[in-house]
Amino acid sequence: MISQESPGDAVRTGPLSGLRVLELGGFGPGPFAAMLLADMGADVIRVDRAHGARLAGPNYDFRKEVMHRGRRSVAVDLKHQDGPSTILKLAEEADVLIEGFRPGVCERLGIGPNDCMATNPGLVYGRMTGWGQTGPISQEVGHDINYIAASGMLSLIGRRDQPPTPPLSLLGDFGGGGMILALGILSALWERGSSGLGQIVDAAMAEGAALMGTAFFGFAQTGAWTDQRGTNLVDSGAPFYDCYQTADGEWVAVGAMEPQFYAELLDVLSLSQDELPGGQYDQSHWPELKTTFAARFAEHDLAHWKQAAVGRDACLTPVLSLMEAAQSEQAEARDSFSVQNGIVQPNPAPKFSRTHPSQPGPPPGLGEHTRAALASWGITDSVIDELIESGAVRQSAG
Repeated sequence: MISQESPGDAVRTGPLSGLRVLELGGFGPGPFAAMLLADMGADVIRVDRAHGARLAGPNYDFRKEVMHRGRRSVAVDLKHQDGPSTILKLAEEADVLIEGFRPGVCERLGIGPNDCMATNPGLVYGRMTGWGQTGPISQEVGHDINYIAASGMLSLIGRRDQPPTPPLSLLGDFGGGGMILALGILSALWERGSSGLGQIVDAAMAEGAALMGTAFFGFAQTGAWTDQRGTNLVDSGAPFYDCYQTADGEWVAVGAMEPQFYAELLDVLSLSQDELPGGQYDQSHWPELKTTFAARFAEHDLAHWKQAAVGRDACLTPVLSLMEAAQSEQAEARDSFSVQNGIVQPNPAPKFSRTHPSQPGPPPGLGEHTRAALASWGITDSVIDELIESGAVRQSAG
């Protein structure tokens, strides 16, 4: 793995090099979208609260928040009379603004899209919420689990006769939220190339999660999917698409859906189709087959099954821990991970043939770059001095 300790304000390379992004700091999907843009080389200034900015209690270490990597931190007091005007000055120089407040908050602060786009009509104003900017529940609070519940996706995830299982925060916050917002921002930037105008990107996690499940909406309405969790092809119902425990307590993942791969899997397991009930897609025998597979995998340790699958198209893969994944042979060969400030983390993805992104710098300290970042975006030294002296912004000691 690459050990990377470069400063957060280092010159960045990548396909988005030169793009200026103003991030109104929050947590979850908005910062993830900003991280994706920063990873691709964008110059991202994160606006953090000048006072009381803690996301996870008094022991929260701002410099260990990996999703803040690759950008600079400016500490602004949005309740100070000069706080919002500082945001507007930065917005004049930005290509993109990202905010994740509840609908109406930015408008009340005087930094909503109309305020920012009045002097910068080319600004792409990205908004990240759970429910969207409009609708009868747009003001309701929630988290990932609430948004994916409303999207229909949570109802599909889990084992047979068990409650729905939250898939970490991957489906709402990061997939349906941050990634969809980043896609919307880049789409708006592409359109700006012809119109010269920015626009508002209204991203809702509930809608993004539903969008990620588009195929399953189709499956459910064409008879290819049932409402009962854990009985379908890719929800742990199929014996050839599930995880099994080995004799040493480790786990393997099996995904042998195609007949030729299923045949390979049976051969690795030393099983014959002739001695098994039904065919591969005879769902009436899936529970019985799962019991047979589980018993066979439990006969040997993980090392045995890894060796048995070498060179075979059995779609059999060890279930790795986070650190095992980062240290795998494949990850090492592709420089998929790096270490910054002692934290192992995924490198920017995807990879590019020409405009290779540089390694993102470590997460900034709160307000670490206030003076330098404001100056680099056109605010004069005298104005910066006044803002610091008045308390509208704060420059950390380092």
